[in-house]
Amino acid sequence: MGVEFESSKWEPTLSLYGFIIMCCFSSIALFPRFFNKSLSLSPFADQSLFPTSHRYFLFLYSLASAMEGVWSVFGDFEFVYSGTSKEQILFSLILGFGSSLLLAPLLAFLFDSIGGHNKACLVFCILHLFVGIWKRIVPQSHPCVWFLTLSSSLATGIFSFAFEAWIVLENENQGYRLRALTNTFWLMTFIESASLIGSQVLVNWLLASDVDTGIASSSTATIFIAIIGIFCVTKGWKQTPHSAPVKDRRWMSYINIFSDKRILLLGFAHACLQFSIAIFWILWAPTLVADGREVHLGLIYPCLMGSRMLGSTVCPWLFGGSSSLRIEDCLVYAFTVMGLALSIVAYDYQEIGVLVSLFCLFHAGVGLIIPSLARLRTIHVPNELRGGMISLSLAPANAAILFLLILVRFSNPKSLEHLG
Repeated sequence: MGVEFESSKWEPTLSLYGFIIMCCFSSIALFPRFFNKSLSLSPFADQSLFPTSHRYFLFLYSLASAMEGVWSVFGDFEFVYSGTSKEQILFSLILGFGSSLLLAPLLAFLFDSIGGHNKACLVFCILHLFVGIWKRIVPQSHPCVWFLTLSSSLATGIFSFAFEAWIVLENENQGYRLRALTNTFWLMTFIESASLIGSQVLVNWLLASDVDTGIASSSTATIFIAIIGIFCVTKGWKQTPHSAPVKDRRWMSYINIFSDKRILLLGFAHACLQFSIAIFWILWAPTLVADGREVHLGLIYPCLMGSRMLGSTVCPWLFGGSSSLRIEDCLVYAFTVMGLALSIVAYDYQEIGVLVSLFCLFHAGVGLIIPSLARLRTIHVPNELRGGMISLSLAPANAAILFLLILVRFSNPKSLEHLG
């Protein structure tokens, strides 16, 4: 008896999207009622809990997330569409992670020293503006195309520390409470995930008619968003610069970062999280399409980002209400659940629906952990050293991924067939 295989591609049902959206907005809408029944207004309407400057910052952060999202969606696609070989793609990945490992920490300590994280955000927008203009006027096959990878990787490295360090210093300078900062942290994760979904929708819409026109239009969109971001940074509030000299800062960095076990453990947890996220994005697609299964990956991606949004909305329930759980306990539970979810994926073959459910559970944990780590950094890490600490905590993850990529590059050339 012959075996028949279904030819249709697997895709999430509309009810899954509706369930995630309903859970997200229910969590946000119901929180004020359970958080404090005496509140007549939502915390978002309270100036002390959600200041105007934080709202302005979140708008700027959404623009930055959109620029990062367009690059992440189009990065690999442009290489493949232009006929770039797998060896060249691998080289660009090595260059990107290498620059993030070596240059990003130096930039972080530089901006920490001069107290100008708003300048770092400005550099981030300028780098994306440069990349967008370059793509408009220079073909993808140009010999110096590696310079785009370098610029984009530096922009991603700046994005990882500059915006968080900026809003923390501004919150301190303006005298707002820690609770306002906590609200901003989980909203940053929520808005970043929503912006990534929006970037994917924009890219798919641009590519719907013609690929070449869509790629050019995406560069134009990046240029437009970058110009708005530059205007917002330069015309926004002025950050009060930190006046500590560089020598004092080196001494403070050694004492506070390398001698405090709590900060070391916090950095190690951040490194483990970022490493697991990077490995997930490398392996999630090959895992789903294993054994010749056909899957609409573009329709699963919003489910993953929606799960991250849902996980971020849990933070105010745990940290803003009457919950007796400590942040450290929440992190232990979240890391354990994420580890179990990925262990099930790695242990045995699973149906696509089970895999997608486990992936969504993993990203819900990511949405909870990212704001939690940011809150712990506010408690244990001096604000003046925050950018350098974040960048240093990412260095082990970047080093591990760079090591794996170099092993692939110089191992059996047939292993390159599994890339992409």
